[in-house]
Amino acid sequence: MRDSLTRDLLTEFERDEIVFECLDAWAQTSPDAVYIYDGETDRTLTFGQVAALTDAMAGQLAHLGITRGQRVSVLMQNSVVTALAMFGIWKAGGVFCPINYTFTGQLLAYTLNDTQPALLLTEQQMLPRLMDIVGDLLHVPRTVVYSPPEDALDAEHRPADQLLPAAFHPLDWEALLLPAPRPNLTATFSDPASIVYTSGTTGPSKGVVLSFRCLNQYCFLARHLLTRDDVIYCDLPLYHIAGAFALVARAAWVGCKVAVWNRFSPHDFWARIAKSGATTAILLDVMVPWLMKAPPSPQDRMHTLSKVHLQPLPLDHQAIARRFGFDIVTTGFGQTESGLGLCLVIEEMPEGEGTPAEFWRGSTRDQIRQTAARFGIPVVCGADVTTKGAMGRPMPFHEVAILDRRGYPCPPGEIGELCFRPKIPNLLFNGYLGKPEATLTAFRQLWFHTGDAAYVDANGDYFFVDRMGDRLRRRGENFSSSVVEDLLHQHPDIALCAVFPIPAAEGDEDDIVAFIVPKPNTALTEAAVAAWAAQHLPKFMQPQHIRLVGELPRTLTNKVEKYKLRAQVLRELGHS
Repeated sequence: MRDSLTRDLLTEFERDEIVFECLDAWAQTSPDAVYIYDGETDRTLTFGQVAALTDAMAGQLAHLGITRGQRVSVLMQNSVVTALAMFGIWKAGGVFCPINYTFTGQLLAYTLNDTQPALLLTEQQMLPRLMDIVGDLLHVPRTVVYSPPEDALDAEHRPADQLLPAAFHPLDWEALLLPAPRPNLTATFSDPASIVYTSGTTGPSKGVVLSFRCLNQYCFLARHLLTRDDVIYCDLPLYHIAGAFALVARAAWVGCKVAVWNRFSPHDFWARIAKSGATTAILLDVMVPWLMKAPPSPQDRMHTLSKVHLQPLPLDHQAIARRFGFDIVTTGFGQTESGLGLCLVIEEMPEGEGTPAEFWRGSTRDQIRQTAARFGIPVVCGADVTTKGAMGRPMPFHEVAILDRRGYPCPPGEIGELCFRPKIPNLLFNGYLGKPEATLTAFRQLWFHTGDAAYVDANGDYFFVDRMGDRLRRRGENFSSSVVEDLLHQHPDIALCAVFPIPAAEGDEDDIVAFIVPKPNTALTEAAVAAWAAQHLPKFMQPQHIRLVGELPRTLTNKVEKYKLRAQVLRELGHS
């Protein structure tokens, strides 16, 4: 540890290491306080109720043979039930292994075959896709099936009852909630808590093994920016670290309410904020543009949402904050493998001009400034953050470096790969499940390599550039695909675009590929895009290959799957 401040933080860090123990502590001291508001059914669960339900679930899982370290997969869209399953699995000593609920066919079979769970928890609407892949599974797990209650608001959308093949040894969800003695287990910081699969933006997903300490460090700063009066808004899927840990689990650490919906809705977003009184939310990627598309209204600032995490940070963050009255915006670098390694706190609005005083709840600005100072995280004025990709500075327990291809540190301003090294054990992920070579490659030269291009300036502030695979080199120039994307977005008929490199037909540099989604009711052509680019883009940035498409393939966390587009172009060009 570098100084006494960090030692003090480490003591505090270790004190609340295990999240389900914090849930139980709140259940003892504040059993009637609301922990989960289920926005889908307009119902609440208190800390006491959640603790009792998950205690029973842990006992029943133990009765089914789940022991310390065994993997339990969860394939559900219902976020509240998934949250209960997550805590129940942890209390039984098991490893929570959420599966992307949009997966079908080979993707679903691959994930189950890779995880090899001792038990699968799922819901009724997932049964057809499980029946479709039973012949592709190396091991068919016993399966517990959740069915929505008859009076649930989504009951009309429930599929007809279906029976799983006997190979799954199907069990009823209600049996998991019957009273049973909870196993007498004590978790340690190094125990595996979860296996979360990467988004697969660069190839097949990998299972990232996360210890309880990984979850702790990912949420450590974020939870200290809140008080029990805050309300966390969650519409992100719980197979994603942001939804499961930064939102739902964080509320268990803080002792505050989390308002949960199963999916993001730009149409219903503000009504949900009003209904739940949410004070903080995470907005990722295209969620902000969707909200900004709505016509401006005098009511845009009349809400409780004062603290928002934007990642990546849009260059127009000030315009966004001014429109919606966001007082505080946080951003940084968060990744499944590394957790939250960099952070920045931005004061977007002058005090008193953002969230109306009558709507303000939770941490005050002074409390936020004091917390950031304790962590060594800068607090800056929004007008001063004018460079794209701002990520702030390192968290206290992370070492950070920008390394070149040989593994040497890059000088300030030079683009290299963002890398992390932990100062304490188990701070980063434990490895990729069943992929020791990929794990060793990621940790080469004793640094974890994120796969992301970044740079650090002379002041020690870090800036994101792009995925390493999306850096472009042409005509002697090195630049980011995001720069080309930003320029192409200025075309009045372009709605979305994805830019990436492929090997040039000649030489060692790159050819540039641009996939374009035209705006509705436009007559855009590939030739028109090329002509516009020739007029508006430097020659070295002009795409050599342009494709017009109706949509871009995305993960459910809204990351464009450029590797699929790259494979498509290479096939078309005869290079595959």
